[in-house]
Amino acid sequence: MLPTAVVQGGRSAWKGPFFVAFPNLRKALENNIAIRTQARSCTILPNFIGLRFEVHNGKDYIPVTVTQDMVGHKLGEFAITRKRFTYKATKNK
Repeated sequence: MLPTAVVQGGRSAWKGPFFVAFPNLRKALENNIAIRTQARSCTILPNFIGLRFEVHNGKDYIPVTVTQDMVGHKLGEFAITRKRFTYKATKNK
């Protein structure tokens, strides 16, 4: 994985990492339920390890399980937004 701007120091140090306060974080830790979010720009913090998120990609919610390697990255990096392009065969040729 490529390092993000937070790891490289793209955001100023006094601001700290950008994250969203999830109101159901405690319930998700206790019951192991997924947190549904549209906050793709939220930075993954070390206390998110082991949590399951459902990140919105513009159409659906993509399940993402946070591991140690994901710390410092953004949630949106793990929910792709673009479909793979394929050429369609025409019937007339």
